[in-house]
Amino acid sequence: MIRKAVFVLLVAAAMTAPAAADTTAPDPDALLRAAFDNWRADSSQTDMTMTVHRPDWERSMEMKTWTQGDDDALVRFTAPAKDAGNATLKKGDETWVFNPKLNQVIKLPASMLAQSWMGSDFSYNDLSKANDLLTKYTHKLTGSTKDGPHTVYSIDATPKPGAPVVWGKRTVRVRDDGIMLGETYYDQDMKPVRVMTTEKVSTVGGRDYPVVMTMRPENQDGKWTRIETKTATFNGSMPGYLFTLSNLQNPRN
Repeated sequence: MIRKAVFVLLVAAAMTAPAAADTTAPDPDALLRAAFDNWRADSSQTDMTMTVHRPDWERSMEMKTWTQGDDDALVRFTAPAKDAGNATLKKGDETWVFNPKLNQVIKLPASMLAQSWMGSDFSYNDLSKANDLLTKYTHKLTGSTKDGPHTVYSIDATPKPGAPVVWGKRTVRVRDDGIMLGETYYDQDMKPVRVMTTEKVSTVGGRDYPVVMTMRPENQDGKWTRIETKTATFNGSMPGYLFTLSNLQNPRN
């Protein structure tokens, strides 16, 4: 009888005890990979507007972008007329720009890839959707918050030893469904230099996507650049000539 009573008490305790909380933290590498895949997929084609705002002026440009895999990207400005034809090709670790006024293709050194593109607050690496965040940094999950039905994770990205990068650190906010919500870039002294914020998430190309993203330099009031994705298609086939120097200078698309 004593044994039976003890057994009953143990079963009752097990049934009334609260379930153990799931403390399994997500893999920050996997979170960033999901965000990158959402952004580029196996391939992507987008139509975008870029607005550069300064305290005393503002201008907008139209552009098309194509990506394939992790490494290939082509960005071509289509309007206004004075900017149309300017283009950048990223293939592997190499990047070229084409200036139609000079009719010249120039290969960019790695040291220039973090510099401003077309007078904006975005860099060559930003607009070509470079994957250096995945390959040249180590990642650490630092926290999480709730945003409606979603969880938003904060990740610190620090450069791998010897990695050829300009940022001392990047902090990233990624939603649990792979939406990139923000990124802060720090210099080598760990001071914030610029902040990218996703201002609107909407469905485009059959997926939830960060359709409005704004980059703001730190401590420079009235300066920002906003990119708005108008249309997008993902995982379509790309012609073999697309990511070539010939097509960069003499577009067939």
